Amino acid sequence: MLDRINKAVRRLPTWSIYLVGLLPLFWIVWLTVTNGYGPDPVKGIEHGLGLWAIRLLLLALLITPLRWLGLNLLRFRRQIGLVGFAYVVLHLFAWISLDMAFLWGQILPDLYKRPYILIGMVALVLLIPLALTSNNRAIRWMGALRWNRLHKLAYLATILGMIHFLMIGKVYTTEVLTYSAILAVLLAARVWRNGPARLIWA
Repeated sequence: MLDRINKAVRRLPTWSIYLVGLLPLFWIVWLTVTNGYGPDPVKGIEHGLGLWAIRLLLLALLITPLRWLGLNLLRFRRQIGLVGFAYVVLHLFAWISLDMAFLWGQILPDLYKRPYILIGMVALVLLIPLALTSNNRAIRWMGALRWNRLHKLAYLATILGMIHFLMIGKVYTTEVLTYSAILAVLLAARVWRNGPARLIWA
């Protein structure tokens, strides 16, 4: 069964991930124009973008454990990570533009008054070098070892993103706890398999 799936997956072009990655954005836009977010569409947009960012970052981390089980989606990991990064950027832009209306005099103090915003910003900053080096040229230039060490940041960035997600809500919903548990399992599986010293993106 897995062999058939792997063969079918190998036929898919990697760029198809970018097309699929647009679907959640279209859905968010649709909910916005049809009043699907109710009386607070800005909050709905921010939450939707942030939620898909978390989902995609978790999916990127899931690629390696799935490979251990025989399902090889490794060739799509780079694209999934980049789409996840794009949703993080869109999430931030929605907050700056729709929520804060580019009022920088209020945005900067908010970073201190609301620690979860600062944590989210740090997660984004950590993802930037990963996005910039998600290409074969960067791997050749840096070397595989240094590239892998740099991409350890994917774990820290996702952890910080999850903390950001947890701190936004004042109540720990089933949704929040589910994604937190998934991340905990993914990290625990990596540690169990390779040990804490080799918690790497590979």
